[in-house]
Parts: sequence; C-alpha cells; structure tokens
Amino acid sequence: MTQMIFVNLPVNDVAKSTAFYEAIGCTKDARFSNEQASAMQLSDTIVFMILSRDFFQTFTPKPIADAHAVTEALICISRDSREAVDTIVEAAGKAGGKADVREKQDMGFMYGRSFEDPDGHIFEPMFMDMEAAMAAFPEGPAHEPA
Repeated sequence: MTQMIFVNLPVNDVAKSTAFYEAIGCTKDARFSNEQASAMQLSDTIVFMILSRDFFQTFTPKPIADAHAVTEALICISRDSREAVDTIVEAAGKAGGKADVREKQDMGFMYGRSFEDPDGHIFEPMFMDMEAAMAAFPEGPAHEPA
C-alpha cells in the first residue's frame, strides 16, 4: 500500500468545513463521510479528516486546541506552481477562510503563502523549484550544531 497521510482536524460545523475544503480543491469521499466526519481528499496520498469536535474528542484524552487562539500545527502542502499557490490561497479567502495570515515568502527558488480554514487551522501552500534550490544549496542547507 502506498504510504498516505490523514490529517484529522476538529471543526465546529462539518457541513460548512466540507464546503470550504471542496472550494480549495478537495474531493469528498462519501465512503468515509457522515454527519460527524468528512474525508476530504487533496491528492492520492493526502486526506483531511474533518471531524466534529465531539467526535474528534473520542480519539484523544487531551483537550482540543482552539486553533483561533493557539497554533497546534502548520500544515505545509506543496503545489505545482506559484500560480497554484496563489489560486488555493485566494479560493480559501473567498470560501470563508482567511488568506495570508502572515507575509508571503519569496526566496526565488521557493514561494509560499498561508491561509486559515474557518476553524483557524493554518495551511502553508508552497512551490519549490527544485533545480534552483539545488543550485542555491549544493551541499544542502547549513545547520547549526545542536
């Protein structure tokens, strides 16, 4: 089986969040969706599991973070071009999310923006020109010793 990632996200309104994720290019997989959850497929290997907060709570003994108040994760997703980065961020803003929650990043070889979904989860779509990145860092990025 191909290795996949399923990102489980607690949401206040499953139907509203399902519509948001469809607007940014995800496809709902009805086989794994109901009133408590929607499986929103971004690619062959990435699925966002949109779970009502009550249902999400059944998977963890810890309190659920309010993503409007605290950052629980930054979800970086690669795109095929700069234009695709712009398209998903603009779609997120129009669909009830918040576009550009921080400044755009443009390093020449890498371009990124950000958005929040209606529940405050932060996404960072980015495009990287691997050939230009390899030219910029032929030995790999420098790291400080630990």
